[in-house]
Amino acid sequence: MRVLILIMFCAMVICLSAQQTSIIVLGNVQDGGSPHIGCTKKCCNALFQKPDPTRKVTALGIIDASRKAGYLMEATPDIISQLKLLKEYGQSDSEMPNGIFLTHAHIGHYSGLMYLGKEAMNASQIPVYTMPRMKIFLEQNGPWSQLVNLKNITPKHIENGVAVTLSTDLQIIPFQVPHRDEYSETVGYKIIGPNKKALFIPDIDKWEKWEKDIRQLIADVDYAFIDATFFDAEEINNRDIKEIPHPFIIETIRLFEAMPIEEKKKIYFIHMNHTNPALSKESAQTKQILQMGFNIARFKDVFKL
Repeated sequence: MRVLILIMFCAMVICLSAQQTSIIVLGNVQDGGSPHIGCTKKCCNALFQKPDPTRKVTALGIIDASRKAGYLMEATPDIISQLKLLKEYGQSDSEMPNGIFLTHAHIGHYSGLMYLGKEAMNASQIPVYTMPRMKIFLEQNGPWSQLVNLKNITPKHIENGVAVTLSTDLQIIPFQVPHRDEYSETVGYKIIGPNKKALFIPDIDKWEKWEKDIRQLIADVDYAFIDATFFDAEEINNRDIKEIPHPFIIETIRLFEAMPIEEKKKIYFIHMNHTNPALSKESAQTKQILQMGFNIARFKDVFKL
C-alpha cells in the first residue's frame, strides 16, 4: 500500500511540475559523451561494461506551460531519448519539439539534427533557431542542407542580443561568447520565464576573454548553467590548453569566491568532459563544489521559471 501511495505521489509531482513554465536538464556531458570513444581510462572502463543511462550529452528542455509547448536547447547525439523525455515531462501530444535552439556548430550541439531527416523521423518544418553563420552552415553544407531542402527543418534567423518572444511567458535572448568558431558563431542564451530567468552557457573560452563580466550577468538571473568542461588542468595533461581553453571549474570557483552565497547557489555546472570527476556524485571534487556553495546540473533536474 505504501509503495502504491509513493508511486501515486511521484506521478502527481511530475504532473504538477509540468503545469508550470520550467527548464528540465536533459544532459550534462560534453559533446563526446560518457563513456567516450576510444577512452581506456578508469573514468570510462566500467561504463563500457555497464552504461549509466543518466549520462547524456548537454541539453536543456524548456516547457512553456501557457501554450503547452516544448523547446529543445541543443540537438545532441542523444536527441532520441531527450525528445522523449521532453514530451513526457511537458505532457505533449507531439513527439517533436516546437523549436530547437542551437549554440554553435560543434558536434555535440547540432549533430542530433540528422535524426530529423528522411532516414529517421522525416520531420516536418521543425523551427531551428540559429545565428547568421550557423544558418548559412546548415543551408549550404550537406547533409544538413538536405534537411532544409526537404523541409524537415526550417532555420530561423536570430541575432545577438535580440529577444525571441515565444509567448507572453517565455523569451529567449541569444548573446555571443568567445569560442572556437570554425563553422559558426557561438552563443549562450538568457531564458526569461514569467517569474524567473536563467543563463545557459555550455561552451565558452576563458572568462577573461569575454568583454562581459559573468558575475554581473549572474546577478541578473536566478539560475546559471555554465561551462564546466574540465575540473582542473590535470585532466588535459596530454593536450595543449590553447586548443581547448575552457574555464576550469576551480577557476570559476575562484572568480566567485568573494561573492555572497546567494550568488554562488545560482551556478549549476554543466557540459562536463568524460574525464571530469564532478560527473560522479560521489567524487571528492563533487563534494568540494557543493561544500563551497555551488551546484552541479544533473539529469532530470527541474527548475521553475
